[in-house]
Amino acid sequence: MVGPRIGSRDSSPRILLRAGTVALLLAVVGSPLWPASTAVLKLATLVPEGSVWDKALREMGADWKQASDGRVTLRIYPGGIAGSELDVLRKMRIGQLQAATLTTVGLEQLDAGFKVLMVPLFYDSYDEFFHVLEGLAPELEKRLEAQGYVLLHWGHAGWIHFFSRSAVRTIDDLRQLKIFVTAGSDDMVSWWKRSGFKPVALSPTDIMTGLQTGMIDVLPTTPLAGLSLQWFRQTPFMHDLGLAPLTGATIVVKRTWERLDATDRDELLAAARAVERRLVEEIPRQDRQAVEEMKKRGLEVTTSSDLAQWEKAAQDFGESMRGGMVPEDVYDRAVALRDEYRRGRESGGDS
Repeated sequence: MVGPRIGSRDSSPRILLRAGTVALLLAVVGSPLWPASTAVLKLATLVPEGSVWDKALREMGADWKQASDGRVTLRIYPGGIAGSELDVLRKMRIGQLQAATLTTVGLEQLDAGFKVLMVPLFYDSYDEFFHVLEGLAPELEKRLEAQGYVLLHWGHAGWIHFFSRSAVRTIDDLRQLKIFVTAGSDDMVSWWKRSGFKPVALSPTDIMTGLQTGMIDVLPTTPLAGLSLQWFRQTPFMHDLGLAPLTGATIVVKRTWERLDATDRDELLAAARAVERRLVEEIPRQDRQAVEEMKKRGLEVTTSSDLAQWEKAAQDFGESMRGGMVPEDVYDRAVALRDEYRRGRESGGDS
């Protein structure tokens, strides 16, 4: 229906009252007391519902809502219900999702520089890794922004070990077994094959099925994930050699982020970084506890019979990644930061 036009013949008191009511409503809408429009950000992730990572994200969502006075709501889709990380990235590009918590596998689809965080046996400790990450973060975040995304916080999930159906002590033992590789990591599959291994590419959501059916024999994962998802029941052996820390990040579509009020963005980013600090503090301890819990339930931790052999294989792998899988400048910067930390440690000074 079209209301009466101003200046029309119908100027009865009832119509004048309506006009006055409309004017009052317009004044209220323009008032700063009127609640601002709300934004709902849909975030998808592979982290299992109820896990420590899921709880951290939900706490962040609650902090966001409180900090923005309800103007920003985070809706979380955990456990891969939105699909693989490749599916999630596709849905972000077409606007079905606005945010995601991704592993390095997902992040490397946006920029290959993120692969440097997963070079096996490249880092000796959490402290060394965090030193390198702190130095690399500005460059990696800049690369991510160039792809249309903003990095809100880093996520940490523990140190990756080989979990296997039979004991693995040597490189040759590993070559005899079928190794899980995340589907979509074609260059990793090619590297494993060139090096004489048997990679099997699967979606992370198919890991348990792959273990139960014998499609895979070896699963590179963290103790906390192995316990949380009960993968260790199908892989009762864990090699004690930590390969690399499993790192990820929560990202948001840049155009969505920039539509939010600037003050709100500052508060949301602060809440996100608080999640990062909490994971840095909690995950190493929980990872160690997970190993002890699994050992009580039958997990056997195996040791290498030839550590030098593993280190040589890892060194060859890392060097083959430079310039091929990982941009040379990012790889060289990571090496420089790592060596800087080690020199500081050896001299007893601050790195």
